[in-house]
This record gives sequence, C-alpha cells and structure tokens, in this order.
Amino acid sequence: MLIFDKPAGVTSHDVVARVRRERGGKVGHAGTLDPFATGLLTVLLGRATRLQRYLQGLPKTYVATARLGWRSTTGDPEGDLTETGVIPADLELETGTVAQTVPMTSAVKVGGERLYRKAHRGETAERPVRQVEIYRADLIEAGGERARYEIECSSGTYIRTVIETLSDAYCEELRRTAVGPIAIDRAGTVLSPLEALSFLPRVEISDEEAVRIGHGQTLPFDPGRVVSGGVPDRAGPAGLKTGSQVALANGDNLIAVATHRQETLKAEVVLEPRG
Repeated sequence: MLIFDKPAGVTSHDVVARVRRERGGKVGHAGTLDPFATGLLTVLLGRATRLQRYLQGLPKTYVATARLGWRSTTGDPEGDLTETGVIPADLELETGTVAQTVPMTSAVKVGGERLYRKAHRGETAERPVRQVEIYRADLIEAGGERARYEIECSSGTYIRTVIETLSDAYCEELRRTAVGPIAIDRAGTVLSPLEALSFLPRVEISDEEAVRIGHGQTLPFDPGRVVSGGVPDRAGPAGLKTGSQVALANGDNLIAVATHRQETLKAEVVLEPRG
C-alpha cells in the first residue's frame, strides 16, 4: 500500500491513473478525497487491491479550515460563493452520533446514478440520510473569517457538511492527516499488506497451516494465539467476537484475512500462497 499525499486540484482517480502509469499492474485506492482536498490517500498495489474492504471502514482524521461569513452552494470552494458577513457566534461543532444528509455533489448513487452527475445537470433528488460518528472536533485556531479544526470521524462522514452546521460557513480547505493508525507523515512509503492491516488482530500460522488456508481449509481457533491490532474498537474492547476479522501471518507475510466463526478461522481473502 502506497501512502500518497494528494495535492489539491486532482481527483483520487487521477492519482490511481498516475500510479498505474508509473508502476504498472493493478492499482486502486481505499477512500476517495474530493478534488479540492489534500492529504492521505491509501493506494493499493497489485494483489493488495483485494484488501480494500478492510481499509475503507477505518476512522479518518482531518484538518479543516472553515471560512466564516460565507456560504457555498456545494459546501466547499468549488461552489458558488456568497458573502453574508455573518460570523457564527458559536464555533463549536457537534460530536457523537450525527445524522447527515448526503450532499448532491457526492458520489452516492440514487436511482442508479451518482448524485454529482444529477447536480451537474442542475437536477435535484431525494438524498439519503446517514448516521455518522464524530469522535472529536477540536477548534485549533480561530480569527477573523477563518476557523481551523482537527476532526476525527467515522468513514463516510462529509466534513464539508459538518462545517456547514455552523450556518454561515463553508469548508475552504481540507486535509486528511490519518486513516486509522496510518498517518500522513509516512507519505511516500510503501507498506506491506501485513503492515497495512496492522490494526487487525493477528494470528501467526505455520507453513503447513498457510498451505491449508491456501487450499480453502479452515483452522481451529485458539484465542491464545491472537495478538491485538492497533485500532481499538470504539464500542469497547476489540476482543474477538464471532464475525471478527483476523490477519493470518507467516513471518512477515500476510497469508490471508480470516473470519472468526465459532471455533474456527475461515479465510475471506487469501494473498499467499497463490496456489
């Protein structure tokens, strides 16, 4: 997994296309950033593209700059901007479980078509409402027309919608600084599949067990072999409940991601061995 620091003005698709040209092979990403946003984009290479589902749901951390006394039709600098001159008296953002209406500029599909395509034609549509979690929204700087926040939230949270709750404000700048335990200061590095999934509980397996997993067999579950991952469960201790995912490792190699089912571990995605 390549840790990429996306600049403003390019799409996540543009980044994937660039990496594909430079490196070849299969390339994907595990979490879109808007064109105006910058920061951490997790780019998956080769067989690691099969790990996308485990990375997309990780919590995200952002630094967002709100421009106060202005409104945007899209909640960001790419919309039509209107100066109101009304500076919000209360700069506190709501935390906890929040109901968000999906923006018209999002890539969410309604009626089989992405909302942003409808928006570009000037159409409107009934937009879904989603429950998201905002773990913290710290005001780190404020003065004049701008306020800066560090926001940690669940996957799928629209930060521009969070900023719009201030009323006369829009998200002028947005930078993603972390995806789960992976921070932007690692930009430019390539993580192995095992490093990329370091947040998952890990079970070390033998060469023989790795072959069995590669052939579609299950392994008996032994809780004494589980090493905790790096991201705690927000709802409580991570534990290893039925249905939990586990990284099956053989040395430095990620053999598979398995699901804990009662007394067994069954592979969902197998990376190694290949045959």
